[in-house]
Amino acid sequence: MGNTTTAASAADTKTAIRPFEFHAPQAELDDLKRRIAATRWPEKEPVNDLTQGVPLATMKALAEYWANDYDWRKVEAKLNSYPQFITEIDGLDIHFIHVKSKHPNALPIIVTHGWPGSTIEQLKIIDPLADPTAYGGKAEDAFDVVIPSIPGYGFSGKPDETGWGPDRIAKAWVELMGRLGYDKFLAQGGDWGGLITDVMASKFPEHLLGMATNFPCTVQPEINNAAFGGLPAPDSLTDEEKEAYDQLGFAYKHVSYAFIMGSRPQTLLATSDSPVGLATMFIDHDQKSLALIIRVFEGKTEGLTKDDVLDNVTLIWLTNSAVSGYRLYWENKYPFVAPFGVTVPVVVSAFPDELYQAPKSWAEKAYPNLIHYKKHDKGGHFAAWEQPELLVGDLREGFRSLR
Repeated sequence: MGNTTTAASAADTKTAIRPFEFHAPQAELDDLKRRIAATRWPEKEPVNDLTQGVPLATMKALAEYWANDYDWRKVEAKLNSYPQFITEIDGLDIHFIHVKSKHPNALPIIVTHGWPGSTIEQLKIIDPLADPTAYGGKAEDAFDVVIPSIPGYGFSGKPDETGWGPDRIAKAWVELMGRLGYDKFLAQGGDWGGLITDVMASKFPEHLLGMATNFPCTVQPEINNAAFGGLPAPDSLTDEEKEAYDQLGFAYKHVSYAFIMGSRPQTLLATSDSPVGLATMFIDHDQKSLALIIRVFEGKTEGLTKDDVLDNVTLIWLTNSAVSGYRLYWENKYPFVAPFGVTVPVVVSAFPDELYQAPKSWAEKAYPNLIHYKKHDKGGHFAAWEQPELLVGDLREGFRSLR
């Protein structure tokens, strides 16, 4: 009897949901600034465009602001203002934010970030989703919001074994939502979060009321292979589809980071030692996002702020989760934008500066139960971060028919 009780107690401890807050030791913040100041810089790039990567001038401006003006404590206080928790799932600690709406009949939704990201990507959408009446919405548009940190990212545990790819993460998210009392729920994501959401919807449709994505997996294999191979657009494509095809082909030529992370993530360990090295890697996600960030550090106001960019990088620095985050590319065995055979109701947000702006024709074929499609005229890869109002609007309007 005693052994049974002990085993039960151990099981309860593992599945317990523990409150969480983060307070960075001041010594680590001081060390961060010291390392930034000690950066050994290379010479300026011999080109006047982005063909060799992140411009030296951008990184010097970023480092100057990071070392002298940036205040981590502001975003730390913002994070800690939300209910955060940790629970063990499949042998790994999973960190998540869980904000319950004050409005009755709120729909539960799990929102998943991507790379180079963290829960900081979604901070701007939490309150508008959970408390719509305070942000121009109606009470009946309310959501209970769950935002987990992907394993290996931020405050979640770092896998010490292989196998933590999108399938295992999707299964863990279903377990997490069930543990919170949500047997059926909605899911949304972008970048890795979009792919994980597609996997969740295709593998566990009995648990998903519907899904939303700003990184749609809609490109049929023959089209995807042609774009990856740099071939001319097939004649069968419409003008809109050709534009998306050209965007995709361009993206495939400029995602070198994905190839090295997908094959040699541990080789990038220097980004755990150099803050500026980490930041350089993180802001070179895609050409449009990089161009936006360059403009931000030139003093222009749009989409993201200097603090937005550095909040995310600093979180990864303080948790030393750069390399553990890269490994997801090594674990993944799926094409990034190919359909998964999703049959649940789907909401698609198509942003013009995404790796490709998914045409409605592709979305309808990939998602036969497409209930809402919105083609936006501004915004890029980090939708919840750059254009939170537009994304929140899509979620409110798109899921209204499911209430």
